Amino acid sequence: MDLGHLAESYHGVHPSAPQIGYEQLAWQQCAPRADRVRVRDHTCECQRIVYELCQAGGLLFVRRIYRSDGVIEHQTTWLRAPEAERLWTRILLGQAR
Repeated sequence: MDLGHLAESYHGVHPSAPQIGYEQLAWQQCAPRADRVRVRDHTCECQRIVYELCQAGGLLFVRRIYRSDGVIEHQTTWLRAPEAERLWTRILLGQAR
């Protein structure tokens, strides 16, 4: 099995379409709070909007990257891991945007 070819052809996770009654998140401008940020998970790069589950300084947040004529980035508030992971799941399920 050619794992290189498999990796090249793999598309990441596509979030579900927004569900009826989905939560509209309060997105904030990205502000540098930590020297290093680790992306723990992300949605597919083929989409216009890419979501990243990020970790820094012992907390997690979700970053939203919107690509149109330029790149616009926003982030959620920084949360403890269990709360951030629940939020990440809700975004993937279309329950929050």
